[in-house]
Amino acid sequence: MRNRTVVKIAGESGMGIESSGMIVMKALKNLGFEIYAEREFPSLIKGGRANIQINFSSEIVRSMSSIIDIGVGIDREGVLDCLETLKEGGVLIHAFERWPKAIKNLPQIAEEKKLQVYLIPAREIAVNNGGSVIMVNVVLLGFLWRVLGLDLETLKEEIKKQFSKKPALLEINYRCAEGGYNYELPLDTEENNGSELPPNALDMESSSGFIASGKLKIKSGEESSFEKMLIDGNSSLVLGAVQAGVRAYYAYPMSPASSILSYFAEIADRKGVVVKQAEDEITVAQLALGSMHMGTRALCATSGGGYDLMTETVSLSGMIETPFVCVVVQRPGPATGLPTWTGQADLNLVIYSSHGEFPRVVLACSDAESCFENVQVAFNLAEKYQVPVIVLSEANIAMSYNTITKFEEGKIEIERGLELPPNPLDKGGDLELKIKNEELVSADRYKITDSGLSKRWLPGTSEAVYFANGDEHWEDGSVSEDGEKVKLMISKRIKKMELIEKEILQPEVFGPEKAKLSFVGWGSTKNTVLDVMAELNTEGAEINYLHYNFLWPLKTEKLVEFFKQNPNIYLIEGSHEGQLGALIKQKTGLDFKDKFLKWNGRPFYVEETVEFVKKHL
Repeated sequence: MRNRTVVKIAGESGMGIESSGMIVMKALKNLGFEIYAEREFPSLIKGGRANIQINFSSEIVRSMSSIIDIGVGIDREGVLDCLETLKEGGVLIHAFERWPKAIKNLPQIAEEKKLQVYLIPAREIAVNNGGSVIMVNVVLLGFLWRVLGLDLETLKEEIKKQFSKKPALLEINYRCAEGGYNYELPLDTEENNGSELPPNALDMESSSGFIASGKLKIKSGEESSFEKMLIDGNSSLVLGAVQAGVRAYYAYPMSPASSILSYFAEIADRKGVVVKQAEDEITVAQLALGSMHMGTRALCATSGGGYDLMTETVSLSGMIETPFVCVVVQRPGPATGLPTWTGQADLNLVIYSSHGEFPRVVLACSDAESCFENVQVAFNLAEKYQVPVIVLSEANIAMSYNTITKFEEGKIEIERGLELPPNPLDKGGDLELKIKNEELVSADRYKITDSGLSKRWLPGTSEAVYFANGDEHWEDGSVSEDGEKVKLMISKRIKKMELIEKEILQPEVFGPEKAKLSFVGWGSTKNTVLDVMAELNTEGAEINYLHYNFLWPLKTEKLVEFFKQNPNIYLIEGSHEGQLGALIKQKTGLDFKDKFLKWNGRPFYVEETVEFVKKHL
């Protein structure tokens, strides 16, 4: 892809892959580059192959490439990982001294792919500079910086931040980075495949497009990356939740949602948030619903398997008309599935889960910005309409890093949707009250209304009480099995969907109104399609994309118009069945020309999407 450089740092889990990647990303960001990066790691406590792939550019980059320009292999597994995706003519930097004998056919692979191979005695360099073998990655980062033709001081600045609390290690890491940067290659050796160090790898021609000169030129009036932030989706969601007024967070650790719990715990004291790790997801959901009942904006998050356990509480939320907000970060199932990989197969789960019929809302995040905003919107909808709201995310959104414009605080106003008596102790103010069992009871907490909405207030703000009853009930919350009352109460709750449908937004169209090829999708697929559009539309391809942010209730007016204007429409979704497509067909009768689906735990890569477009134009 144009103006994109892709670096992969790979090795065994536990070898500092993520911390190395963070140093590189932050240093590149401070040089003015746009970043998109994803981690891959196994669901093991220790061991297994892991990597971080960093895509950087002078232009906005939103998604992953399936090929890399430069691979940094820390060990044998890292070398093998890099070889699988290195492009022809790419660069391999590694510290595996037993190359090439310990990896079968490696010299032949390097020759066939015309790779530039650099074996760095990183262990020796680290030890000679007062370090240990665990500092191999820092040595390799120093040599990477030299290959990229970048000033070592920019890398050392991030190393300084990484080890600011460990001054004794800082100077050693400096020397290790310098040792790698200044290493003199022995030329024409079997280990280095005869490779000579290019004067500046960023000047190289490549199929993915290295950035010329390595210096970013900001166009006049454009925002510099210095003014941007580098953040992952889960952290963005936490910041959005705090902005929404969340003051309690409950969770049981479950990948890929676990870092939400970690980040909330990190900021809890200074943000005034109660954070509790419960014993299971059933307890988590009950704690969140109970807190919302008492007036605290409370959030919980999990993945598909954890949400399975929460669904009875979701149903209770629907019955007692108490707001409930849950984030579901998707990973492939069924059962344990692929805990650290990505997918979009939980749409039907969150729309149809829980017994009985009641209103709910489902939103889907697509990137860091939408994580920040959607969780705020979710709380407003949940409280205004007294319904459960599910926010869908995905592993590759939750754990990917990219440079974005700094969040705008206060953009989304908090809307509680509460009815408060004029005086907390004036026997309920304008509430309709009656005496029952010697208690002052609200007769209208679940009052049948034209809109379906009843008055909701917080326990303790009035002398009056009401029954939040999980059994079917009448207007005052008292249990009722009267057929006519049951019919009226169920209809009353479902009627709120009419108000919700009026408020939520239609799907958004990106690109021209009419195009030669069109996609419809949701979640992270947006990012890949937008990157492909940026690449191919300049060449006359004419691609557009309709993106769903609100998935339930499903608004279709804009979709029907889109189908009328565009004859060549494809569904793009990370599932085997194409769940959004089935939902659209069920609701509108509209069908897609074909589907572009993926269900192996990997995101949609730019190259495979380009190939699909060119094949179907």
